[in-house]
Amino acid sequence: MAVALLPQAASAETLYQAMAKAYENNPDLNAARAGLRATDEGVALAKSGYRPTIAAEAVTTSTSTNGFVNNSASLGVSINQTLFDGFQTRNNVRAAEAQVFAGRENLRGTEIDILLATVQAYANVNRDNQIVSFRQQNISFLQEQFSAARARFDVGESTRTDVSLAEAQLAGARASLTAAIAQAKSSAAVYAQIVGTAPNRLQAVSLPRRLLPGSLEAAVAQGTTEHPAVLAALFGVDAAGYAVKSEEGAFLPGVRVSGSVSKADEGVDTAQIQARLTIPIYQGGAASASVRQAKERLGQQRILVDSARRSIEQSVVSSWTQMEASLATIEANRAQLSAANLALNGVVEERRVGQRTTLDVLNAQQTVLTAKEAISQSERNAVVASFSVLASTGKLTIDRLGLAVANYRPEEHYEATKDRWYGLRTVDGR
Repeated sequence: MAVALLPQAASAETLYQAMAKAYENNPDLNAARAGLRATDEGVALAKSGYRPTIAAEAVTTSTSTNGFVNNSASLGVSINQTLFDGFQTRNNVRAAEAQVFAGRENLRGTEIDILLATVQAYANVNRDNQIVSFRQQNISFLQEQFSAARARFDVGESTRTDVSLAEAQLAGARASLTAAIAQAKSSAAVYAQIVGTAPNRLQAVSLPRRLLPGSLEAAVAQGTTEHPAVLAALFGVDAAGYAVKSEEGAFLPGVRVSGSVSKADEGVDTAQIQARLTIPIYQGGAASASVRQAKERLGQQRILVDSARRSIEQSVVSSWTQMEASLATIEANRAQLSAANLALNGVVEERRVGQRTTLDVLNAQQTVLTAKEAISQSERNAVVASFSVLASTGKLTIDRLGLAVANYRPEEHYEATKDRWYGLRTVDGR
């Protein structure tokens, strides 16, 4: 009944199908891709420093002298071209390119986060639906015990207390089922938010053992060298280094050429070309402060690399130990369930011959239910922890998982826009 309350479809859905849907449809991931496309334009902006600026000018002038009005007009075109700016443009371009590469790694990190969130949502829905099913079965069992207790009471074989105990346990089980249904609906809503569709009779998930590193040490080594957060921080160091060089360029000479052609209404044509060499002597301390500021930011980025590595190492160790603990807990919970089932069957038989009470049966049934739910929780934890290990090592990608989905390639937009001289439309036509 509870499962029927959740959105269902005719065909079952695997975890990898859900991850493929999230990769294509998740709005947060699409927003991150749009942000990277905006970052790509930073290279075109930086390269504009290599190119000339051209402007047309129309001037009309009205002059009054002692009551005499003189009107004049002129048209002209001017061109300005920087020949040397202390290598600032070159370093700005390199810094922008490093920011693009860092943006790609950040996008890959966002993809990993969305795929891991899909795994968590998928595992939560599976766990919650199992718990709903277990609690439905528990109600059926308790309903039988309540009916049996009343029947024994009617023939004088039990007391009112036994009937009340069974009734109270049944009422509590119904309340627990209501809470489980609410939790299942909440998990289904989170799943729909991430994946884009409602969960469709989700299948059980097996651990991705063939994709996992062979040891904790190998996982840490992979994570601290290959995770997108670490690589993005390293590219951030490159960008900050080029920013320092660009600011230092303000102390070097600059060479600029300009030319103009104009025509006045009196028929006078004027053409002019001018070369200007600028040698900075003192800029009020602004240029020096900018260099110092850029160097501090470079130092900050280097520290962030160490911070990223430590964070990834902690995440890998935490995920790995959680995975191992969950796998061990599953085995213990299964042994508990097996023993609890045997105990329940024995208590029921002993109650029939008067050696046990209704309370003993109810307690034994509660132990069985607790063991079942503990197994569901442990299985969920093991699945999430194993995929968290992949995420922490930077390996939770569509290529690694073999998802049936087209890979988004950010370099295609970058190559299409980095050298554009003009145009208001984006690459996709907007």
